[in-house]
Amino acid sequence: MSMSRRPESERSDWTDLDLLTREEARGRLLKEIAETDARLAELGESDRAERELLESRQQALREAAGELTDHPKD
Repeated sequence: MSMSRRPESERSDWTDLDLLTREEARGRLLKEIAETDARLAELGESDRAERELLESRQQALREAAGELTDHPKD
């Protein structure tokens, strides 16, 4: 361990570079939703297990994006 590092108790868990605004986070979620929509459109009936997983993920992505929309801007 380097002597120049801060003690664990004084270090932050994040830096300014790690932060996303709500708009940036929502934009990334919307991009992921669009990519998942495209993948779902490619799947056939024989891909039922993958379809179920992607549909579950899609629902979670939509809920997360909705939560970012429902809150007032910071």
